[in-house]
Amino acid sequence: MSALPWHRRHSWRAGGATLAALVLTLATACGEPPGDEPDAEGESAGLADDPQFVWAVTGADRQIHEDVARLWNENNPDQQVDVFFLAPTADEQRQAMFQDLQSQAGEFDVLGLDVIWTGEFAEFGYIESLEDMRGDIDGVSLPGAIDSSQWQQELFALPYSSNGAFLYYRTDLVDEPPTTWEELYETGMEAAEEEGIAPFVGQGDQYEGFVVSFLEMFWSADGELFDEAQENSTFLEGDAAETAMDFLIEGQENGFFAEGYDSMVEDDARALFQAGEAVYMRNWPYAVPLLEGEDGEESAVAGDFAVAPLPTFTGEGSTSALGGLNNAVSSLSENKDLAREFVLWAATDAEAQNILAGHSLPPTMLSTYDEADDPNFELLGEILAEADARPPVPGYNSLSLVMQDNLHPAFLGQQDADSALEAVNNAANDALEGE
Repeated sequence: MSALPWHRRHSWRAGGATLAALVLTLATACGEPPGDEPDAEGESAGLADDPQFVWAVTGADRQIHEDVARLWNENNPDQQVDVFFLAPTADEQRQAMFQDLQSQAGEFDVLGLDVIWTGEFAEFGYIESLEDMRGDIDGVSLPGAIDSSQWQQELFALPYSSNGAFLYYRTDLVDEPPTTWEELYETGMEAAEEEGIAPFVGQGDQYEGFVVSFLEMFWSADGELFDEAQENSTFLEGDAAETAMDFLIEGQENGFFAEGYDSMVEDDARALFQAGEAVYMRNWPYAVPLLEGEDGEESAVAGDFAVAPLPTFTGEGSTSALGGLNNAVSSLSENKDLAREFVLWAATDAEAQNILAGHSLPPTMLSTYDEADDPNFELLGEILAEADARPPVPGYNSLSLVMQDNLHPAFLGQQDADSALEAVNNAANDALEGE
């Protein structure tokens, strides 16, 4: 097959068995501060009559967090925690915690933060520095999770839960999973033409999923959004941004992406792959049991797929965006010492972290993956160890919107690619100031 089109401008393991139903955790959620009566936007778990502190966390994985809190209470009968389950959408979660902090209510002691919120909460002075705890988590927690817990090289949260992406591939159509994007393109196009199906499905709609997919390609071309001190944008340094953009544009023009990819979210991609209509898929681990036909699911690919790390442009290492939650201590807490003890325990206690794993929520403690007896869960641990955190800068939400509004039209040929990349670079600098 001839050289791929983007080469004109640049040079450039597989897991198998059953994976537990790992849930999608990139979008975490929040609600309203607790009151006397629970409402539709959030409610207390009621774990203690007179709790010494309150943990505000997404209600999306309610049973998991409740089990973790119960374990703490069993081990600390005189230092009881209650959990306040926030509403199920990220915007509502963030709004509820902001409302509690801005109103000086101080109802929450521990804040379960989406990995992209660290810088924003730190800049506002809403969360306490935990830098003195760095020695307790270095070498214990996933490196990327630690990165997402800090702002300007200072820890303001501790890791709790995580998530990463798999490359799903058809074992009946592909002998080995590709290690480079070029190989994925070539084998995907070839198998798709023979079978009359799509080469690739994934998250192509104009939303955060597309941003994540772009960043994974960008990182896999050795790109970095910011310098190490998180003081300047490095988005346009080198050719990583252009390489990722070229791959997307040329792939769209040449039919590498499935029809309708530009409006696909996670479950759209999963449904097409599950129906046998694609060679490759980028998605989260939650899809594995569905594709295997568990719980009565019909699957045309049961027994004919496997998972692997996403490829890179060099063929070395792997790439994935990191999802999940970190725990921070509210600056308004009247029990800061106890809250600090809890967030450290939740990050480093093997039994607490194994509760997450047992409920199919990827933990951040490295040792939980060393002890795994599921090849796919072990593979996920390897992926997460190399995964990149979306930068937890103060203005990440605004940066993401600019990326969506510019990169997606450029991907579709509706906007000049160079101007789209320049807009992102400008937005990245603004994001450092919280704009």
